[in-house]
Amino acid sequence: MTTLNPVVKKVTDRIRSRSAESRGRYLERMEQASHHTGRHGLGCTNLAHGLAAAPAGDKIILRQERPANLGIVTSYNDMLSAHAPYGRYPDFIKEAARKIGAVAQVAGATPAMCDGVTQGEPGMELSLFSRDLIAMSAGIALSHNVFDGAMYLGICDKIVPGLLIGALRFGHLPAIFVPSGPMATGISNSDKAKVRQLYAEGKAGREELLESELAAYHSEGTCTFYGTANSNQMLMEIMGLHVPGSAFVPPHGSLRDDLTNRAVEQLLAMTKSRGNYKPLSDIIDERAVVNGMIGLMATGGSTNHTIHLVAIARAAGILIDWNDFSELSAVVPLIAKVYPNGQADINQFHAAGGVGAVIRELLRVGLLHEDVETVSGHGLSAYAQEPYLNEGKLEWRDSPAPGDALEILSTVEAPFRAEGGIKLLEGNLGRAVTKISAVSEDKWLIEAPCRIFDTQEDAQAAFKAGELDKDVIVVVRFQGPKANGMPELHKLMPMLGVLQDRGHRVALVTDGRLSGASGKVPTAIHLTPECKAGGELSKLLDGDVVRLDCEHGTVSALVDADIWAERPSHTTPSVDSGYGMGRELFSAFRHSVGDAEQGACTFDAD
Repeated sequence: MTTLNPVVKKVTDRIRSRSAESRGRYLERMEQASHHTGRHGLGCTNLAHGLAAAPAGDKIILRQERPANLGIVTSYNDMLSAHAPYGRYPDFIKEAARKIGAVAQVAGATPAMCDGVTQGEPGMELSLFSRDLIAMSAGIALSHNVFDGAMYLGICDKIVPGLLIGALRFGHLPAIFVPSGPMATGISNSDKAKVRQLYAEGKAGREELLESELAAYHSEGTCTFYGTANSNQMLMEIMGLHVPGSAFVPPHGSLRDDLTNRAVEQLLAMTKSRGNYKPLSDIIDERAVVNGMIGLMATGGSTNHTIHLVAIARAAGILIDWNDFSELSAVVPLIAKVYPNGQADINQFHAAGGVGAVIRELLRVGLLHEDVETVSGHGLSAYAQEPYLNEGKLEWRDSPAPGDALEILSTVEAPFRAEGGIKLLEGNLGRAVTKISAVSEDKWLIEAPCRIFDTQEDAQAAFKAGELDKDVIVVVRFQGPKANGMPELHKLMPMLGVLQDRGHRVALVTDGRLSGASGKVPTAIHLTPECKAGGELSKLLDGDVVRLDCEHGTVSALVDADIWAERPSHTTPSVDSGYGMGRELFSAFRHSVGDAEQGACTFDAD
């Protein structure tokens, strides 16, 4: 076995030590919960309610002692492309369970919203909080205590993190995550981006823009760029929660159906009734979390996971922070180029070897923990393989080594970048993260006067008025979780791209988020403490010179230290966005939420 990289070992050991008390409490609680007798410990009236709607054959099985009952927690809706394929899954899963002597029931549904639909709209301010609401929904679904294991059907941005947080609070149950795959390739992402910038400049109309977008987003499945949704699927693979190789198989076809069948078989194999009990709490440990962070770095994944992975880890009693991300980033090279880091989409990435090839390459040089528990019944090396049908039978073979598609997948010895795609920034403005995997190195340093806005709409208005046609650092504040739920500010990127293409040096500094598709413009995002909480961003004034240095990891206002110390904080936004589009229903979330580096959690895992 290859020796584990010393930095990976050091970070893992530090996380394990830091988390000893909280992880110990978590495991103790899961051990206590594992002694619950499930449906057979319920009173007769309680159990009758749980069986009332079951078909007659399933009722006979459920009344028996040993057969397992598998709960399905689904995020199905038929408006969103990524979740629409799940409509047929429950019946498919139920039939697969019956064939192997078990029962499956839909335990409950969770909301699933699309950040693509709500970008720049009031509904986006519910997006981050929907993650914890999804976790709560999963908790409600499983609270009936009649299930021996759970299958989680979810794909997109907040849905998978929310489902995993909820699943971990029921970590005494075996669990498996079931993907549905990406949509077919549409127009190129570069062509899509060009039309967006033309529209931002007023050189393309709404009809032209809509035609372009419809050509990009056109059928069932996830969007094909490497944003948060597809980063989720990479994480579920590298953390051992999928059937190996299932993340990016297309939504329809025999291979997808066989992989879903295998998920049912694997979940059943992990239940107590089959004698190989493997609860989720055994699978998600410090090593699995570190593997997730490394996968994020090596593939240039979504910055949203510098928040979500922290929250997921906390739900398992594991404490990580941005220093851990930064230290790993320094030794994990970027070996995948998928849009916005490159021109390939997720289907081309998968065809080139995909997640399996990445895992194979990282294991080869000791950059991943191989000795982990997974739902496959084997260590992580099982995920360095790809599934295929051999005369109609599901089998696995080694994922290809990087070779034929070096513009998409490279080796550790010849990476696209020597360091990972995400970096920590620190300075007198606080702590932030930046995604550099898609930013040209000549753009990593910018020093310019800032323009301050309280909303992205104000920033867009200033752009249209020509006020930003210069070297400028655009600061959008009051976008943190306490202020307005920390919406993504992706609609700012086309205008900033226009300014950069005009030869200006520009950047974005904000306590808000960006989409996993954030690209070529340098940024400092998730700035914490946030402005609303009195963070240093609240001292910044229009015209202050700000220095953003992505190479050395700094973000600072170039203001004399004595003057800076005496400046008052401005913590009241000019716009009250706490109402409309359901936002008032989430006021308790805004009041209780923690900061971004702590996972922007509204729950207390302790």
